[in-house]
Amino acid sequence: MPIYEYKCNVCGHEFEELVLSSCAESPVCPECKSPETEKQLSSFSSGASFEDPMPSIPPSGGCGSSGFS
Repeated sequence: MPIYEYKCNVCGHEFEELVLSSCAESPVCPECKSPETEKQLSSFSSGASFEDPMPSIPPSGGCGSSGFS
Protein backbone atom coordinates (compact mmCIF):
# COMPACT_ATOMS: atom_id res chain seq x y z
CA MET A 1 0.00 0.00 0.00
CA PRO A 2 1.47 3.36 -0.97
CA ILE A 3 1.51 6.38 1.33
CA TYR A 4 0.01 9.51 -0.18
CA GLU A 5 0.08 13.09 1.07
CA TYR A 6 -3.27 14.89 1.32
CA LYS A 7 -4.46 18.39 2.17
CA CYS A 8 -7.90 19.25 3.50
CA ASN A 9 -9.69 21.85 1.37
CA VAL A 10 -11.74 22.97 4.41
CA CYS A 11 -9.25 23.41 7.28
CA GLY A 12 -5.93 23.20 5.40
CA HIS A 13 -4.58 20.29 7.49
CA GLU A 14 -1.91 18.25 5.69
CA PHE A 15 -1.60 14.53 6.43
CA GLU A 16 -0.35 11.21 5.07
CA GLU A 17 -2.54 8.18 4.47
CA LEU A 18 -1.95 4.55 3.49
CA VAL A 19 -4.27 3.96 0.54
CA LEU A 20 -5.32 0.77 -1.21
CA SER A 21 -4.77 0.99 -4.95
CA SER A 22 -8.38 -0.11 -5.51
CA CYS A 23 -9.73 2.77 -3.36
CA ALA A 24 -10.78 5.67 -5.60
CA GLU A 25 -12.09 7.95 -2.83
CA SER A 26 -9.92 10.46 -0.97
CA PRO A 27 -9.66 9.89 2.80
CA VAL A 28 -11.49 11.99 5.37
CA CYS A 29 -9.49 14.74 7.12
CA PRO A 30 -8.40 13.51 10.57
CA GLU A 31 -8.75 17.04 12.03
CA CYS A 32 -12.15 18.32 10.89
CA LYS A 33 -13.60 15.07 9.42
CA SER A 34 -14.30 16.75 6.08
CA PRO A 35 -14.36 14.45 3.02
CA GLU A 36 -13.04 17.36 0.90
CA THR A 37 -9.39 16.32 0.72
CA GLU A 38 -7.01 16.51 -2.20
CA LYS A 39 -3.95 14.39 -3.01
CA GLN A 40 -0.77 16.48 -3.05
CA LEU A 41 2.23 16.09 -5.29
CA SER A 42 4.97 15.07 -2.89
CA SER A 43 8.62 15.98 -3.39
CA PHE A 44 9.51 12.30 -3.16
CA SER A 45 7.14 11.14 -5.89
CA SER A 46 7.88 14.04 -8.22
CA GLY A 47 11.64 13.71 -7.91
CA ALA A 48 11.91 17.35 -6.80
CA SER A 49 14.79 18.31 -4.60
CA PHE A 50 15.27 21.21 -2.25
CA GLU A 51 19.01 21.20 -2.94
CA ASP A 52 20.56 22.56 -6.11
CA PRO A 53 21.81 19.46 -7.98
CA MET A 54 24.31 21.51 -10.01
CA PRO A 55 26.54 23.83 -7.97
CA SER A 56 27.37 27.21 -9.44
CA ILE A 57 30.59 27.10 -11.43
CA PRO A 58 32.24 30.44 -12.18
CA PRO A 59 32.76 31.10 -15.89
CA SER A 60 36.23 30.43 -17.21
CA GLY A 61 38.13 31.40 -20.32
CA GLY A 62 36.90 28.34 -22.22
CA CYS A 63 37.49 24.63 -22.42
CA GLY A 64 40.89 23.72 -20.99
CA SER A 65 41.69 27.34 -20.26
CA SER A 66 43.09 28.41 -16.92
CA GLY A 67 41.08 31.61 -17.10
CA PHE A 68 44.15 33.83 -17.51
CA SER A 69 44.49 36.12 -20.52
